[in-house]
Amino acid sequence: MASQLYQQIELISREKHIEPEIIIAAIEDAMVVAARKYYRTEEDLRSKFNPTTGQVDVYSVHLVVEEVADPVREISLNDARKRQPDVEVGGEITQAKPTDVLGRIAAQTAKQVILQKVREAERDTIYNEFHTRVGELINSVVKRMEGPDIIVDMGRTEARLPKREQSRLEAYNVGDRLRVTIRAVERAAKGPQVVVSRADPALVQRLFEMEVPEIYDGTVQIRAVAREAGERTKIAVESRDKDVDPVGACVGMKGMRVQSIIRELRGEKIDIIPFNEETVAFAQKALSPAKVTRVQIIDPEEKRLEVIVEDTQLSLAIGKKGQNVRLASKLIGWNIDIKSEEEKRREIEAQMAALTAPGTALTQLEGVGPKTIEKLEAAGITSIEKLADMTPEQLVEIPGIGEKMVEKIHQSVAAYFEALETAATAAPDAVVAAEGEDAVTEQAAAAGEEAALVDEATEEATEEIAAGEVEATPDAAPADVAAEAEAVDEATEEASEEAREEEIGTSDEGAEQ
Repeated sequence: MASQLYQQIELISREKHIEPEIIIAAIEDAMVVAARKYYRTEEDLRSKFNPTTGQVDVYSVHLVVEEVADPVREISLNDARKRQPDVEVGGEITQAKPTDVLGRIAAQTAKQVILQKVREAERDTIYNEFHTRVGELINSVVKRMEGPDIIVDMGRTEARLPKREQSRLEAYNVGDRLRVTIRAVERAAKGPQVVVSRADPALVQRLFEMEVPEIYDGTVQIRAVAREAGERTKIAVESRDKDVDPVGACVGMKGMRVQSIIRELRGEKIDIIPFNEETVAFAQKALSPAKVTRVQIIDPEEKRLEVIVEDTQLSLAIGKKGQNVRLASKLIGWNIDIKSEEEKRREIEAQMAALTAPGTALTQLEGVGPKTIEKLEAAGITSIEKLADMTPEQLVEIPGIGEKMVEKIHQSVAAYFEALETAATAAPDAVVAAEGEDAVTEQAAAAGEEAALVDEATEEATEEIAAGEVEATPDAAPADVAAEAEAVDEATEEASEEAREEEIGTSDEGAEQ
């Protein structure tokens, strides 16, 4: 009997890959549960498996104390010494409990406890084994379909191949043999769930390690892999021995090595690229089979590259739906902005045209005098468009430009652009003014220029007084400024009177006709 029970324990241990001690501990716990349910007691029960007899003995345990506070779990020193004379306070007194009277219900309870303990031990064993093997290549067999997911048999346990980890162009049937990589091991209520993948870039790497001895022994190293499962893979390799060609080692004689991997991946295309520490040189190789004209680093911090190719190579460099440039970007770890020679030429021409555009001269502004224009041009502002981009704070920093003049410049620029908008929206066949109106306009413009001169003179005088360069006397500068203002007013009035006379004359001639 003893040998048969122990043989069963060893058999279960081999099948479930569980240590025999774990199964024995499960049996002992099950006997304690069954005895507690049968005797309906709160005593501290323990059990022990005897490998010689095959018997599982159950004991009640009492703690030896001076004064008994819990009769169910404790025993006095005097009573304990009646059973065991050499016992001391703190010791334990055990008493055997019969197990042959437990019955069928207790045995069924023990069976359930044993099965539960064995399942828990099996789950822990599976998790401890597979969570350290993430990324490893294993062989499996398609067992069944569960919706979009596929359940594969790995021998000891089942694994799940979810839809997102399947290759796009592959179809699977029950019984198919697959090489997969372990993607993750997840803990679930029903036990650990092993997730495997056919789309992981690690699958290609592991296949190369199996097929290429130079990679297996470390002579050739795989530095980077970028993959779109079922369509194309780019793999960068580097040799630690200068006499070994890394690309040739991976391709093999007549392409035998890489062809076996392509067959395993169901026809997926593979580009093998020599790795280079220099980003520019690596990017040129990564975009193969396209030929790259030049590569320029745009932003080292954000890792941005600009790649220029010939017009005939643009579609090849981009690839189908941008696949080639997308994989190259993943492989080198930089963002790639790819352009043709013609696109780059047009871009440079547009930039040069923007830099050399003359813009509108400052003399077209009304209300801004020549002295102010000279100061603006001396500061590098040569067009109205550039002046419009200046902030008031920037204009005040220009020597000779005060806050009042800044406000006047702002008004003039606003009036200029408003006039442009009005002219753009006006009807193309609008009637222009008569010659008399032109004369009036010229006189008004002359009056406006004189007014601008007066404003400039006034502001300059104010700034010089504020700076302490000119002594502020009540008779000198104000009198001159007043005289100039009076002259401007007279000129304005004369122009207005002449304009009215011209209008009256024009009206009389129309009436006579």
